[in-house]
Amino acid sequence: MTGATRSIVIASPEGESGKSTVALGVLDLLVRQGQRVGVYRPVSRVTGEPEPERDYVLEMLLEHDGVDVPYENAVGVTYADLHLDPDEAMTRIVSRFHAMAEQCDAVVVLGTDYTDVAGVNELAFNAKIAANLGAPVLLVTSGRERTPDEVVTLTDAALAELGAYYAHAVGLVVNRCDTLNAVDVRKAVSAAHPDLPVWTIPEEPFLSAPTVGQLVEAVDGELALGDPELLGREALEVLVGAMSLEHLLSHLSDGAVVITPGDRNDVVIGLLAAHAAPSFPSLAGIVLNGGFFPQGRARELLEALNPRVPIIRTGLDTYHATRNASQVRGRVTRRSQRKIDVARALFERCVDGDQLAARLDLPRPSVVTPLMFEHQLIERARAQRRHVVLPEGDDDRILRAASTVLAREIADLTILGDETAIRARAAELGLNLDAARVLTPSGGTPESAELVERFAQEYKRLRAHKGMTAERAREIVTDVSYFGTMMVHLGLADGMVSGAAHSTAHTIRPSFEIIKTRPDTSSVSSVFLMCLTDRVLVYGDCAVIPDPTSDELADIAVSSAATAAQFGVEPRIAMLSYSTGTSGTGADVDKVRAATEEVRRRAPDLVVEGPIQYDAAVDASVAASKLPGSDVAGRATVFIFPDLNTGNNTYKAVQRSAGAIAVGPVLQGLNKPVNDLSRGALVQDIVNTVAITAIQAQTTPAG
Repeated sequence: MTGATRSIVIASPEGESGKSTVALGVLDLLVRQGQRVGVYRPVSRVTGEPEPERDYVLEMLLEHDGVDVPYENAVGVTYADLHLDPDEAMTRIVSRFHAMAEQCDAVVVLGTDYTDVAGVNELAFNAKIAANLGAPVLLVTSGRERTPDEVVTLTDAALAELGAYYAHAVGLVVNRCDTLNAVDVRKAVSAAHPDLPVWTIPEEPFLSAPTVGQLVEAVDGELALGDPELLGREALEVLVGAMSLEHLLSHLSDGAVVITPGDRNDVVIGLLAAHAAPSFPSLAGIVLNGGFFPQGRARELLEALNPRVPIIRTGLDTYHATRNASQVRGRVTRRSQRKIDVARALFERCVDGDQLAARLDLPRPSVVTPLMFEHQLIERARAQRRHVVLPEGDDDRILRAASTVLAREIADLTILGDETAIRARAAELGLNLDAARVLTPSGGTPESAELVERFAQEYKRLRAHKGMTAERAREIVTDVSYFGTMMVHLGLADGMVSGAAHSTAHTIRPSFEIIKTRPDTSSVSSVFLMCLTDRVLVYGDCAVIPDPTSDELADIAVSSAATAAQFGVEPRIAMLSYSTGTSGTGADVDKVRAATEEVRRRAPDLVVEGPIQYDAAVDASVAASKLPGSDVAGRATVFIFPDLNTGNNTYKAVQRSAGAIAVGPVLQGLNKPVNDLSRGALVQDIVNTVAITAIQAQTTPAG
């Protein structure tokens, strides 16, 4: 190690062990400890002239949000260097590691891949690297098609090899384990090596499934028709379509790629028809081999259908096209978000992160970074999973976020929209929404029609004082925002997240009418959770109330303090103004002063200061001068702005100028949680908002 830098070498005694997915999990673990984490590849697997092709595994790990290391600094030597002079290569590996590690608190070192044996046993070479770097080894073996005794034998040999070169194992991950054997494998290895932590991760075929784009390369083909974006979809099976269409149809499965001669017009058209039919599987692609392609009227028909499913043309015959395609192994790359989600979820479920962190002697973090906060959100949401409704099922961002939420078990989901269209689009994008419930608000199915009637009767009751009729109520509740809000109101969902494709007003107006405010508050307001480099602050209100009265400011402050506590931020409230203490006068200052007194009256247990200027609220030296002895000045965590103009501009200024991550707006004051998305929301923003909504629902009384 270099100074206080903590490092871990991920190594395996064999190839195809899934070592890179374990490395991703370890990287997640280190980043959420608040570490400045580096990634290092002692020997790069890929070379090329004149422009070297980059190592896709290294690129995937370097793409992680918590890593800030240039690719060039993350590579030790190439296999060519190792062949030329092994001793000199080792010297360079060590020196380049230390140069990079000086900028990091922890480093994940990814061992060699058995793609180029450099004249020595690769595990022995990795053991030498670990010993020279002073780093422990997390050993990764494959349990695929192995008995517990065979795994023990392999582990014995691997540990002996590490020990022979003065490296030591900090733990063992038996990856790609047969599900039925997983428990027995762990027991057997633990019995043989009682001091070694052992974790088993089951085989997940999806992680080794190639993309359609990889198959195109393998068969030396080209995209003839279809959506290029769908080349990133995983091919879960490769079928040969040389039989009649009638028999072929019974063999189709979701995610299959069918290889068929390009002059079989009947099969090609039949496959497209099956792909488009709701009751048939969604194909990942069609490969037309033999150099043929439909001609004449058949070609006109094919082009008129304008298929989105990729249709690939290759000159290879059926045998060679199938052989080449079947030999392709998929990989987890920086572009394969679903695979990354699945790999992370497997690691989180199967590996005890706290135990591994303790083995690495990682210090308990004293700060809260944005990535740590994001992890805490997800962990808290997973601890008591809640049901969230997403009304905007026709938005790809929502579908991608839903896939991540389900894969990482953050929440249970209902998605609103046409079920056939949603599931077809999800399949095209290679997303797994099997665990999501999909409802059609228009009442197009018996289930949704029953719900529409139930919602209409309830909405009529709630709005009877406004003269609401049953007929009008039926029209209103088929709107996705009203439908989703009624689900929350009647307990069919615990919370709602919307706004990616709708205005804030469209999203939250139904909540004012249906869910309404908590008994202890009269105002619905919002906060942003501002994730700075070392802490999380709470800003309110920056999105809802334009010019709050003193009573509304007090509402915002009390609600914001509760929200802060809900997300692990100790509330110390600063009621912001353009003057501090008794130094200023005027209507605006008086409003803030009155609001501060109202907060003290309503919630005497809260720590609050106001009026106070922003600099006195955050800077201890300014606080000592302007407001000495205050429990809030210089250390405020909750900032209440006097109006929307000030709050909205301030949060955006801090977000852009200080590089803070703004999570929100988080709505507060409602009886049940409903949250609004920015229409420019990214997929991760949606995932975070779902987690926030689920956490809010955990503390919302039932009913």
